[in-house]
Amino acid sequence: MDQPPVVTAIEAHCATVVLNRPEALNALSRAVRLAIIETLTRLDADPSVRVVILTGAGRAFTAGLDLKELAASGQNVSANVDTENVVAAIERFSKPLIAAVNGVCVTGGLEIILACDIVIASDAARFADTHVKIGVTPGWGLSQRLSRLIGVHRAKELSLSARFFSAQEADAWGVVNCVVPAESLMPRAVELAKSIAQWPPENVKAMKSIIDQGHAMPLGAALTMEASTASRNNAAVALTPSVLPARKT
Repeated sequence: MDQPPVVTAIEAHCATVVLNRPEALNALSRAVRLAIIETLTRLDADPSVRVVILTGAGRAFTAGLDLKELAASGQNVSANVDTENVVAAIERFSKPLIAAVNGVCVTGGLEIILACDIVIASDAARFADTHVKIGVTPGWGLSQRLSRLIGVHRAKELSLSARFFSAQEADAWGVVNCVVPAESLMPRAVELAKSIAQWPPENVKAMKSIIDQGHAMPLGAALTMEASTASRNNAAVALTPSVLPARKT
């Protein structure tokens, strides 16, 4: 029996979404792309889910687009991919999304994690942008997000050479939040997800939204946006002793 391209489990307000084509290094076939988009749409609408962890089965997070499928389709890359934009689905997702990078994370996979909110990597993870190898232009944000994250010179080095870089390099450059031993990856991701899920979901979503909005603006415009948002939202907040967290002694 064929296995589903994406597997989801929910526990304690946290959903784990696993890319499930380990025999193909979780390559992003059309079925996988559609399953990711459908899964994120469903989980965004599920009030029992507050945080999502995205990871891969086997030894890869994802090797990127399924090039064999694309070559066999008889169509150009845009005709295959544009209507199933996984990163656009991530950008629409209103809840925190944690990428737990368990292994190889290449090209489309790198684009995916750059769009996630938090990225934890196994010490076995390896990353690369291989667009130049096959002549495909990034369309999910990599050429813009990576340079803003690690600097234009380093981004050019990686994207023009298509070389692999290690989890430790990714950590030093800020591509990932932290690197942990392989056996600790999912426990660490779950621990972090639960630490977020403990708070009122509307508060978490609002904080994620204001950070994302401001990050896409020049600093001056972002500060103005934050001030006006705070003035509007905080007018509805009246603190009382009963809602304040207890002080530790």
